[in-house]
Amino acid sequence: MFVIGVESFGGPEALAVHEVPDPRPGPGEVRIRVRAAAVSPTDAVLRAGGQALDGRRPPHVPGMDAAGTVDEVGEGSAWQVGDAVMAIALPRGEHGGAYAQLLVAPDDSVARLPANTDFATASTLPMNGLTALQILEALDLQPEQTLAVTGAAGTLGNYVVELAKHQGLTVVADAADQDLELVESLGADHVVARGDDVAERIREFFPDGVDAVVDAAVLDEKAAPAVRDGGGFATVRGWTGDPGRGITVHRIGVYDEYHSGDKLELLRRYVEDGVLTLRVAGLLPAAEAAEAHRRLEAGGVRGRLVLQF
Repeated sequence: MFVIGVESFGGPEALAVHEVPDPRPGPGEVRIRVRAAAVSPTDAVLRAGGQALDGRRPPHVPGMDAAGTVDEVGEGSAWQVGDAVMAIALPRGEHGGAYAQLLVAPDDSVARLPANTDFATASTLPMNGLTALQILEALDLQPEQTLAVTGAAGTLGNYVVELAKHQGLTVVADAADQDLELVESLGADHVVARGDDVAERIREFFPDGVDAVVDAAVLDEKAAPAVRDGGGFATVRGWTGDPGRGITVHRIGVYDEYHSGDKLELLRRYVEDGVLTLRVAGLLPAAEAAEAHRRLEAGGVRGRLVLQF
């Protein structure tokens, strides 16, 4: 089979096609013939050498989201050949990333495609959907409490806003002018201008601060002042700062959700019920992964770029 990966870390041009042996599923695992793999910022971090790979041999294969059909099952697997599925992949794990023709995955990292979605659309859900669920579980807010979301126009921000509104939270989200309509469509109660002063703008609506902030824009110490004393702050890039005032910092790691098949099933139902909206920003052949990374890093992508295999 072929994979898209890097022998040496670098810019988008480091991505290339590599031939590797076909993997085989073990007990309780499936092999997925990948039809689509979403492209996300964490893929670019791996490509550039920003993630520890624990001695793995190259090529290093990015990608945490895949969709395709089961083409082989291991002993005891609950899946069947031909099942249309989506899966989360771990580039630093045993089976590698999702930019691959064939991906082996444990049964519990896989879920059926949401009804009436195609492979490309479904591939945008697993990693960021699981991250959004993990964030809201960690913050443990109750209906009518207040949540601020930075980076609301991005895919993770989209899912957090929609899930938070489904849980009955009051949501304030940021948006650039060109993203205002998108963020308003997610159901946010208040929308403020994005930027380094977003905390001040949030406090215009909530002078004492919000109960929690989800910092999908990775503003770190610039976003923390929006939180009330004793509130919560969710960081997705491992910020190690201390905002003080009794604020609890939750460092979110989606790798912990690799075996969360039940949550993937919940996400599937949310899509089918109209709670979550999936967005594809563009489709490219897998061999054009470098171009997808260039577009991603240029900024302004709304929804996910998707590689087709």
